[in-house]
Amino acid sequence: MNTYARLPVCFERGSGAWLWDAEGRRYLDALGGVAVCALGHAHPDITAAIRDQAGQLVHTSNLYQVRHQQTLGDRLTRLSGMDRAFFCNSGAEANEAAIKIARRYASGRNIAQPKIIVMEGSFHGRTLATLSATGNMKIQQGFGPLVEGFTRVPYNDVPAVEALSGDKSVVAVFVEPVQGEGGINIPAADYLAALRKLCDRNGWLLMLDEIQSGTGRTGRWFAFQHAAILPDVLTCAKALGNGVPIGACLARGAAAELLQPGSHGSTFGGNPLATRAALAVLDVIERDELLVRAAALGERMLAGFRKNLGKTSGVKAVRGCGLLLGIELDRDCGELVKLALAEGVLINVTAGRVIRLLPPYILTDAEADRIVEIVSALVQRFLGDVH
Repeated sequence: MNTYARLPVCFERGSGAWLWDAEGRRYLDALGGVAVCALGHAHPDITAAIRDQAGQLVHTSNLYQVRHQQTLGDRLTRLSGMDRAFFCNSGAEANEAAIKIARRYASGRNIAQPKIIVMEGSFHGRTLATLSATGNMKIQQGFGPLVEGFTRVPYNDVPAVEALSGDKSVVAVFVEPVQGEGGINIPAADYLAALRKLCDRNGWLLMLDEIQSGTGRTGRWFAFQHAAILPDVLTCAKALGNGVPIGACLARGAAAELLQPGSHGSTFGGNPLATRAALAVLDVIERDELLVRAAALGERMLAGFRKNLGKTSGVKAVRGCGLLLGIELDRDCGELVKLALAEGVLINVTAGRVIRLLPPYILTDAEADRIVEIVSALVQRFLGDVH
């Protein structure tokens, strides 16, 4: 189906931060499969894990014990501070599980028409429920009637959430610690802590969508760890499998006990191949100290962009959290994606005016600097501000 406006390039192979097309041309990947290939392409440890597991066992279903799934659940709950994990195949599925947990929580409190507070500019997926939770009317258009039960407030606005404290039908707050698709929007440092206090005061679940920000991208395993709080529900996917589809919905406390046999499930979720790949990803991040590396690379690239573009007319903001980087312009700039492709760099534009960079954690300093130099020059030429 004609669901993708594809770029005129087909990649044949990859290695580290580089991709090669069918004609043998090389590209520096500053997008990482949209925050997925955090360890780059064809990482030898991930390749070995996939090859070995495929030769043993790929799938049995969740009717049976899955050893690697149990091990991965133990690892993720330890790293996140959660109690239990549900495995699925994507970020949207993980967010569906979170929404179902909130609904089940409401049912246990005899709330017949529950509401979940969500944010303007958010993105939670393209299934019907996650699309309804998403704060983007453009991608919702033509898919009505949407799923009810979502109350939208501005992002990074604690008083707007607090104003709903008197609404007895509210059961949860669902928020991205950093909005990715929304334009790399980074809230105030005390935003999540303030939401945590409001949720505790009102008996709401705090549910965090870390599909894009999780698994090390911000320099911590999860972005909420910068705020020194714990959510009740946490979703992750993308970088968790380095390209092998896997998602997880993690929960703690009462929220971790709400889904029981028969109330939710997944045919492929957490199968031996996907969970083995994810375990290899966690092993590499820990062994190679890539949390520290992602934070350092992010600071290096952010400083480089601010130096190059800080005085460029037409650049509204340069912002980042680890290797979640955004350059906001004062005009739509989608054409920069093709211009960068011609220069041998893969980037993305989101929210119309924000250049989004999600490079792998294994970049060398030279590769990071090259991305900064090429993208900065493209932006200056695009804005007509070449010195």
